[in-house]
Amino acid sequence: MEILHSKILGEGKPLLILHGYFGMGDNWKTHANKFVTDGFQVHLIDQRNHGRSFHSEEFSYELLVDDLKKYIDHYGLTDLCLLGHSMGGKVAMLFAVRYPSFLNKLIVADISPKMYPPHHHDILKALNAVDFSIHTTRKLIEAKLSDLIPELGVRQFLLKSVYRKEKDVLDFRFNLSSLTNNTEEVGRALPADTSFLGDTLFLSGEKSGYITLEDEVLIKKHFPKASIAKVANAGHWLHAENPKDFYQKTVMFIQ
Repeated sequence: MEILHSKILGEGKPLLILHGYFGMGDNWKTHANKFVTDGFQVHLIDQRNHGRSFHSEEFSYELLVDDLKKYIDHYGLTDLCLLGHSMGGKVAMLFAVRYPSFLNKLIVADISPKMYPPHHHDILKALNAVDFSIHTTRKLIEAKLSDLIPELGVRQFLLKSVYRKEKDVLDFRFNLSSLTNNTEEVGRALPADTSFLGDTLFLSGEKSGYITLEDEVLIKKHFPKASIAKVANAGHWLHAENPKDFYQKTVMFIQ
């Protein structure tokens, strides 16, 4: 049985953090160190096909939730707080409706339970255009990505997953072929007629369009106890764009 790779920091109440599409647990290190000083044991988890976790051609929210359940059982965790961003938020929602007894609190960052049409075409096209036999440095990789990805922040985020596979060979840590083949999966909705009755916080970026006013009705249907708050002056990467506001709202809720 393969267990997801993670970094576990600190002692105290377990807080599990699930990254988004193309991300990894390490993206959350700065926040994790703060949570540790506030008395939490933080688990920075790499989900399948991301970071240092195992690769698989199979990729769906059901499988990601199964992976998470195995991880929780492996470490004997109970009464935990679960925080998920974007794709990780979808995993967190599905875990909550399937295994509510494990959760103390649920935090979902900038994603709603609805279906999102595929919208990562340019990113996937750009990533698949990288040829590691030609693009042998980070600088060359970034130059290639910039053909289709004008946003510097997005390129820098993707470059975090570039690593030295062999002495002179770079590669992506994520499983690009599986993520490309299964991109439709990422936008899937939370199944209808599912609900989690525990304490839930949805955080949306003030400048992000991922959670709309109409979505709030759907959120309340699935998560009747949900409160919904905006992180000021931030887009989809709200935890990175306004870390102070994001952290404050999150820690007040989980404490």
